Amino acid sequence: MTRIAVDCMGGDYAPEEIVKGCLLAYKELGIETLLVGDEEKIRDILKREGFREELSIVNTTEVIQMDEPPSNVLRKKNSSLYVAAKLVREGLADGLVSAGNTGAVLTVGKFVIGSLEELERPAIGAALPNPKGKTVLIDVGANVDCKPKHLLHFALIGHTYAEEILGIKNPRVGILSIGEEEGKGNELVKETYPLLKMSKLNFKGNAEGRDIYAGTFDVIVCDGFVGNVILKASESLGFAVIQMIKEEVQKSFLAKLGALLMKPALNNFKKKADFTEYGGIPLLGAKKPVIITHGRANAKAIKNAIRVANEFLTHHFNEKLLENLRNLLPQGVKV
Repeated sequence: MTRIAVDCMGGDYAPEEIVKGCLLAYKELGIETLLVGDEEKIRDILKREGFREELSIVNTTEVIQMDEPPSNVLRKKNSSLYVAAKLVREGLADGLVSAGNTGAVLTVGKFVIGSLEELERPAIGAALPNPKGKTVLIDVGANVDCKPKHLLHFALIGHTYAEEILGIKNPRVGILSIGEEEGKGNELVKETYPLLKMSKLNFKGNAEGRDIYAGTFDVIVCDGFVGNVILKASESLGFAVIQMIKEEVQKSFLAKLGALLMKPALNNFKKKADFTEYGGIPLLGAKKPVIITHGRANAKAIKNAIRVANEFLTHHFNEKLLENLRNLLPQGVKV
C-alpha cells in the first residue's frame, strides 16, 4: 500500500480541513497518509471526528506561513512542510500533498525531494477544462526564466501527463505564441519551435491564447511567468463570471425562474470548474509525486489531492516519463 505524506499545517483551513481530507482519503479511497504537524491538534480533530483506527502522525513544532519567503522552509527544518518532504526523500512516504505556501512547496519539491536527474527542471502542469475535456498548460509557475531546452522538456512532461494520467492518446502539443504561423513569437518561442518539430511528439505548431480553453490542443507549452499569469487570470475571471451571474439573477423573477430551470446545467458547469474536484496541480519531474493544492482547500480538495498523488504512483508516471525522454526527443541535438 502506498502512503502519502500530508502537510497538515499548510493552508487557510489547516489543520481541521486537512486532517478531515486525510480521513476521507482513507475511508473512501483506502489510501494511507502520514499526518505531519502539531500532534495534539491532529489527535483532537481525529477524536472529534470519532475516528478510532490508528493513523500515523509525525509531530512537528514549526509552520511555514503563507506570506513567508519560500526559502525559509529550508531553514525551518522542523516545519510540517519540510518534515513531510524529508519523509518522502527518505522513502518513508511515497508522495507529498500540501495546501501551504506554494513557493515553499516548490522549494522542497526541488531541493528536498529533488528532480529526476535526466531533467534539468521540474514544471507545474495545470489541467484546464475545455468543451472536449482538458488542456494541459505547462509550466504555470515553477520556472520564470527558461531556455529552449526547458520548454522542450516541458512539452515532453505535458505529453506524458496528458497521456498517462488524463488518458489522452497521442496528445496534440502546441507552443504558446502571439500568432499561429511559424516564425511568430519572441526569441524563446522561435528557438524552441524547431526542437519541437524535430521531436516525435505530436507537435501541431503555435497555439494562441484563444486555444487554451477551446480544446484545439491537448498540451500547450509556455514559460512559468506567462503560465502563472494565465492561471491566476483564469481563476479570477471564473470567480467574476459567477458573481456577475448571481447579481443578474437577483434582478428579476424571470431571471430567477430561468436560473432554477438551468440549475442542473449550472451545477455541471461548476463541477468542471471546481478546483476541489481536481485536488491540486502536480510538480511534474520531481522524483516522487508532489501535489500543490489551493490555499483555500477543504477536506474534499485534500482527499482528491491525495487521490491524484496516488494515481501518479499507480500509473508509474516517472518510469513512463523517462521512457518518453529516451524515445520521443531528438537525439544528438544541442539544446
